[in-house]
Amino acid sequence: MQDTATQANNPFGAMCTLAKTKPVVVEKEGRIDSVVVSAKQFAELQAASRTETLAKRKVQCELSHSAWIAEQNQRFETHGLWCDDMRVW
Repeated sequence: MQDTATQANNPFGAMCTLAKTKPVVVEKEGRIDSVVVSAKQFAELQAASRTETLAKRKVQCELSHSAWIAEQNQRFETHGLWCDDMRVW
């Protein structure tokens, strides 16, 4: 559904009800200006955004610390874990 800003302003309650079933696109001066979504859909969008951000941060961390990660992996390959020879009493 697409409405102009004026049309969206008048029956706001009806638009909110409709937004619970599907996104409502609000048009202003012939272009999409806003989209009204339900609170559930908004929460899902926020969760997806956080997940994407975490994935991007992981990639950035691996790139910026790649030398240190490679050093630790080499140390493991050479010496193993520091606790490999520990025994339970």
